[in-house]
Amino acid sequence: MDARTAIAQARRHSRYLDRQLAARPALEEALAVTLHVPVGAAVLDGWLAESPREPGDDAGLKVALRQLRIRTMVHLVVRDLAGLADLDEVTEGMTLLAEQAVRVAVDHARAGLVARHGEPRGETDGSVQPFICIGMGKLGGRELNVSSDVDFIFVYPESGETDGETPSGPGKRIDNFDFFSRLGRKVIELLAEVTGDGFVFRVDMRLRPNGDSGPLVCSFDMLENYFVTQGREWERYAWIKARALTGGANDDLEALRKPFVFRKYLDFGAINAMRDLHAQIRREVARRDMADNIKLGPGGIREIEFIAQVFQLIRGGRESALQIRPTLKVLERLALRGALGEDAVEQLQSAYVFLRRLEHRLQYVEDAQTHKLPATAEDQALMASAMDFADWPALLAELDRHRAHVSRHFDAVFGAQDDSVPAPRALWQDIGQTGDPCDDCRSALDGLGFADAGQLAGRLAAFKAGSRYRQLPDSSRSRVDALVPKLLEACRDTPQPTATALRGLDLLEAISRRAAYLALLAEFPQALDMVARVIGASSWAASYLVRHPILLDELLDARLLVAEPDWPAFEAALRAQLDELDDDTERQMDTMRDAHHAQVFRLLARDLAGELTVERLSDHLSALADAMLRITLDMCWRKLTRRHCDAPRFAVIAYGKLGGKELGYASDLDVIFLFDDTHEAAPEIYARLAQRMLTWLSSHTSAGILFETDTRLRPNGESGLLVSSVDAFRDYQRKSAWVWEHQALTRARFCAGDAAVGQQFEEIRREVLTQARDLGDLRREVLDMRRKMMEGHANKSELFDIKHDAGGLIDLEFAVQYMVLAHSGAHPELTGNLGNIALLRIASEVGLLPALEAVAAGNAYRRLRHLQHGLRLNDATKARVPMDEVTIERAAIRAVWSRLFDDASNSGHAGRL
Repeated sequence: MDARTAIAQARRHSRYLDRQLAARPALEEALAVTLHVPVGAAVLDGWLAESPREPGDDAGLKVALRQLRIRTMVHLVVRDLAGLADLDEVTEGMTLLAEQAVRVAVDHARAGLVARHGEPRGETDGSVQPFICIGMGKLGGRELNVSSDVDFIFVYPESGETDGETPSGPGKRIDNFDFFSRLGRKVIELLAEVTGDGFVFRVDMRLRPNGDSGPLVCSFDMLENYFVTQGREWERYAWIKARALTGGANDDLEALRKPFVFRKYLDFGAINAMRDLHAQIRREVARRDMADNIKLGPGGIREIEFIAQVFQLIRGGRESALQIRPTLKVLERLALRGALGEDAVEQLQSAYVFLRRLEHRLQYVEDAQTHKLPATAEDQALMASAMDFADWPALLAELDRHRAHVSRHFDAVFGAQDDSVPAPRALWQDIGQTGDPCDDCRSALDGLGFADAGQLAGRLAAFKAGSRYRQLPDSSRSRVDALVPKLLEACRDTPQPTATALRGLDLLEAISRRAAYLALLAEFPQALDMVARVIGASSWAASYLVRHPILLDELLDARLLVAEPDWPAFEAALRAQLDELDDDTERQMDTMRDAHHAQVFRLLARDLAGELTVERLSDHLSALADAMLRITLDMCWRKLTRRHCDAPRFAVIAYGKLGGKELGYASDLDVIFLFDDTHEAAPEIYARLAQRMLTWLSSHTSAGILFETDTRLRPNGESGLLVSSVDAFRDYQRKSAWVWEHQALTRARFCAGDAAVGQQFEEIRREVLTQARDLGDLRREVLDMRRKMMEGHANKSELFDIKHDAGGLIDLEFAVQYMVLAHSGAHPELTGNLGNIALLRIASEVGLLPALEAVAAGNAYRRLRHLQHGLRLNDATKARVPMDEVTIERAAIRAVWSRLFDDASNSGHAGRL
């Protein structure tokens, strides 16, 4: 389509365009020449330069800016209607026009004031104070529509006064507030005054602190005080897109804005606040009969913006990637993070583009700030043609489809929740605050299917009578009152309703003073249902949630709870997140803890759902711990003030459960530290590094703890050095280590740090494990250590101790360790850190055990670990079961033990057979 045809077609769809070109024939000629060029900053500069003006000439500037707007508008109208410009070009073009006009107007107004009063200076250091025009709403988000007004807030850094230094001599000094108030009024006049050429932009200042009743400008101190003492929830929403248009770099302003908008915690209370705001808008729409308003009406532009921005308010404080302004990009990032489904985001983005394109075509007709669908048949046909539809009904059908999608997704996020749990609600209402459960409550609970109704009734009464509940703010108490009945209803569907309800009340009481978590459970019923399932399956899981209630957020996206972990991707993402925090050690430590807890909880959810074997779970937990150790090492090294090299020649060696990749949820980390570095300061530097790592891992912060650590397996134990050189470690293992230390070495591995140091450790390990040994002496040493362990964990009950009793887990682990130490010289394949079951298989393949015995012992070991794991999930202090429940397993392990240790009955290890 050539330029003349495009212009002629556009004139049919825009009476505003037709009037402008009819009144300015030269404009059409210029438009035909430049139509192929998108609107950009350089283009706008060139067009503005075509309107010469003298410095200080208000009238000349007003003409120039208004002619610039007309030139920009006709250019965008034609390019858009001709299909040459997409939505981004149109909104960016209007945003650039606003930015250009504001900068020129501010510079002009300031120059005039400085000429009379001098520069405004701060009272702290006398520096020149900038005038900061903040663009709000769509202007701040670079999404300005073609006939939009502009929302401004005017601020300046410091109080003070002008210096009175003017080109013509001393001028009258005025305070900064007066100076910037005058400047602001002049900017509004230059942009908004209607002249023969129209206006540049209508200016709306109602979003400033205290609205129309507030001062036109405010200092940073005034703004901060307002945020702290009077800032309302809807203003947080308004400030999401706020962006400084003038005043240079404004880090100080951002330091005020971000904490006000983005809370450090997950702010689910924002949902209710924005629901209330939207309800006010809906009531106004209904009152003024605005159902055909594509911005404010049902399924309109505002609802899409609300969806995007509520997630920013909820999560933006913890996920800096969401602290962006453009709506479409926010939706895209919500999909990447799983906060919204990909299909939902695709539908919302498609609707947003459709509605914004329709919005522009409605405004092109008369250059009016309208969002209302046309009422006349003529204008309806015009609009259908402009949107490339055959007729008005076809356009309406597509519009209705998009609005239906938006409304559905909006209601999914903001819709009022169903409170229809009448029986539990009535029960909770009937409980007084005396602390004494009534008989009717017991009967009601019994009727709802709760066993031991008396215990639960007592707990409910104690909850309501407790000081924590009675001292809650009214808003939090109302949420608790709504949640308790819903919790009871959710617990009814679990295998142990009473136990689940008791755990749930503990959780609810623990979070009752955290309004954000109450809001989360109130706003997302699926989260409460998942809570009931998780805490019903495991008392340990319930305790974990009580300690780390931030994990409730993990329950909102069921996909996260079934996805297979990608540990390299997790580690890379966490490192990037930590890098964004610069040198804020406290926040970095909290971020690592939160990330670790979230991953553990995801594994826990899959574990409780039966999707993970104990072995696979341990593999994941060990891989997660390895990643945390690698990151901790790097973070701590980076923070050392005294370093003698760029990369530490230092390694973390894992022993015990981590070394054997059998880590559990609450396992300590058994680690030692090695280095290979001849620098004279290396021992001291690496000792500080190791100590800092241990502190980083085990310190209790507001987010909890990463790991308890144990370094007693280092050479010479607690009396030895915290870090050892590779040579010293080799020498110790060859000459001084006890047999039990070589047993521990069978399960050790390099897990973090310098791979070259790790490789040296692996070579030492193989050398030590394969050395020749006197089998009689070895047998006696192993049996003696086993006897000491049994004496230290004597079991006087009638139950079988899965870990410590004869025929239990430690018996099999000692048996495997004995085979490794006794026979690795002849069979080096036994040195692999492959796990006990795999080593049993290798032992059978090289003839050390009959194949059937090895398989039976491996199966027994697997089942005992499964039983132990199940008991620990429900906070069993000792992993003990009835003897007859594990008869086969005990016999299988004892068979291997007896084969390796001939005279077991005389060894002091006959145990509980």
